[in-house]
Amino acid sequence: MAAGGQPEALGWSANDRFRMGFGKWFWGSLALATIIHFLIFGLWPTMSAADVSMNAVELEAVELPPEIEIPPPPAAIARPATPVVSADADVEEDITIAPTTFAENPIEDLPPPPTATTVAEDISAAPTFTPYTVSPELKNRTEVARALERNYPPLLRDAGVGGTVLVWFFIDETGRVVKTQLNQSSGYQALDDAALRVANVMVFSPAQNRDRKVPVWVALPIVFKTK
Repeated sequence: MAAGGQPEALGWSANDRFRMGFGKWFWGSLALATIIHFLIFGLWPTMSAADVSMNAVELEAVELPPEIEIPPPPAAIARPATPVVSADADVEEDITIAPTTFAENPIEDLPPPPTATTVAEDISAAPTFTPYTVSPELKNRTEVARALERNYPPLLRDAGVGGTVLVWFFIDETGRVVKTQLNQSSGYQALDDAALRVANVMVFSPAQNRDRKVPVWVALPIVFKTK
């Protein structure tokens, strides 16, 4: 290799040329990196650490309640003594109730049995419990249906408003409705009044208590509904 000759003239390869120029690139890059680091440290703004201290909160001591003494369990209940039949007791073996005879209770001294009229007068004042074994049955259903249609308030019927009225009936021994009274309203005064008018049209078979016809109070619903 001649001194001072050009690489191209000497036939050097690219790899040879790279190795020949590596020293200049290495020292030049190192000098540039050193200058950049000094510039960064010199021109970088001053930084200060933030205060991250914590304020301790004073803890308040809690006084514990005094220790509770648990009372001892109650004493066991003493077992009752076994009953013992006293040998001195004189009890008759044959203990019976004295028979009731007409001789000791004359019929003349007994009060008369209540009549049906007396019973009716006693219970007709207000709804009350009346015993019976056979309930009264409505006899004129067709007439009652016409009365329902006739007494249905037109304004409520046209508006499609219906309701159920619970009515007290006092029915005598012949099945005739003697008295009616509102038991539970439908919520509409017009329907309540119409139900009482329909109730007076009803005819029933008499109620019976065993084999005797009796007057009774019964509560029956009267229903108004549109078709």
